Amino acid sequence: MSQHKPGYGKVNKEYGMRMFTTKPEDDGPVWMVNFMKYKEEATYSDGSRGISGREADDLYAPVEILEELGAAIPFVGDVVLQLAGQDHAWHRIGVVKYPSRQAFLGMQNREDFQAKHEHKEAGMDFTFVIGSQPVNLDPSYRVDFEGWDKVEHAPTAEDGPIMVVHLLKFIEGGRQGGMEEYQSAAFKVAQKHGGGAAAIFTVEGTIMGDGREWDEVRFIAYPSLRSFMAVVNDPERLVAQGEHRMTAIADTYTVVVRPTKDTFTSHGPI
Repeated sequence: MSQHKPGYGKVNKEYGMRMFTTKPEDDGPVWMVNFMKYKEEATYSDGSRGISGREADDLYAPVEILEELGAAIPFVGDVVLQLAGQDHAWHRIGVVKYPSRQAFLGMQNREDFQAKHEHKEAGMDFTFVIGSQPVNLDPSYRVDFEGWDKVEHAPTAEDGPIMVVHLLKFIEGGRQGGMEEYQSAAFKVAQKHGGGAAAIFTVEGTIMGDGREWDEVRFIAYPSLRSFMAVVNDPERLVAQGEHRMTAIADTYTVVVRPTKDTFTSHGPI
């Protein structure tokens, strides 16, 4: 990776070295999940200002470089509500699927990427960049987006589809214990209101962050914010959360996102 020390997070050198030393025959796709918090006003190294941090990040977005590398952006959206984890107030969530870890690392040293990077440095206040691998989802947990027009809180022009993104750190044994119990009950409630899993990832490492490690990222799709709020207030979910979820999780962020691009809901993390 580049020797530049970014101002928007701490590089996990151990995970970076693991990626760097991955043998070609063992390498393969990696999904980088990005949690982004912007500066109110972008500040460039020459002192120039005048645009927001979000606008600076839009200037940074290295779409052409990603396409050249064979990478794809399956999901991106703006946070409209944060329900858990208050030390970082997130503004946007994005996912980039790289064809390999070496492709991700190699991008950092490209001159055209480094030229764009000044915009990210100017506009980004803090970010998590989390290397992840998709879970083979039980089909019964998948969201049935084709039936959204038939649910009570169907999507409308004013209240369209949302994605609830959960970043999770489990207590020891929590994933196989309380979280499994909660998951079974919670997905039944979600599906009653049109929701369901779009993609679930296990975390292999956090290349950029604040030093914390994470276990899982979940993308749960709903036809509308109204449908999600119906789930939140459903007595069955509240019972399951009290009995199982709270005893399984050591740390978490939960954000509600309005997608501007989303292939997870229709196709999963392909």
